[in-house]
Amino acid sequence: MFAVATAASIGLLTMASMTAGAAAQGAAHQDAQACKTSGLDIWAATNRGSTYAGGYYNSIYLTNMSGHSCTLLGHAGVSTVRLSGKEIGSPAGWVGPAPTLVTLAPNATAVILVQVGDPANYPGCILHPGQVPLAAGLRVYPPGQTTSKVAPLPVEACYHHGPVWIHVGPVQGPVFPPDQG
Repeated sequence: MFAVATAASIGLLTMASMTAGAAAQGAAHQDAQACKTSGLDIWAATNRGSTYAGGYYNSIYLTNMSGHSCTLLGHAGVSTVRLSGKEIGSPAGWVGPAPTLVTLAPNATAVILVQVGDPANYPGCILHPGQVPLAAGLRVYPPGQTTSKVAPLPVEACYHHGPVWIHVGPVQGPVFPPDQG
C-alpha cells in the first residue's frame, strides 16, 4: 500500500512540476516581445529559387531592425499587389511544417519559403491567351501583425479571386546572424 501511495505521490509531483514548467514556458513566450512590422525590413530574393513542374520557389526575408530582440511565430499573410498597392487575386495559402518560435537578435534575419505556381495552370487566371499579368510585389503581414509592408518583386499573378497559386511556409530562422545580415 505504501509503494502505491508513494508512486501516486511521485506521479502527482511529476505532473505538478511538468505543469509548472509548461506554465513558466508559456509565461516566457508571453514576455517575449513579438516583432512589429515597423521594426522589420521585409524584402524578397530577386532571383528565383529552385523550380518544379508548374512553378518555382522564392524567399521572403524579415530582418530585425528594431534594436532589440523580438520573436516571430507562425505564417505571414502574403498577397500579390499592383504598383498602386491594390491586392491582386487571392492571398497566399499556408503550407509546411508546424511553426516554431523564432527569436531574432538585432539585425538578424528570418526567412519565409514561398511557392509560386504558374498561373497558366489555373483555370480563369489568364486574361488574354499567351499573357500572364505581373504583380509589382508581395504584401507581407508578419505573423500576428495587422500592418504590412510591400516587398518589391515582379511575380506572375492570377488577377482573379479564387485560385490560390502562391503558398507560404512558416517563418524559419534565423538564417543570417547579426554579423552576416
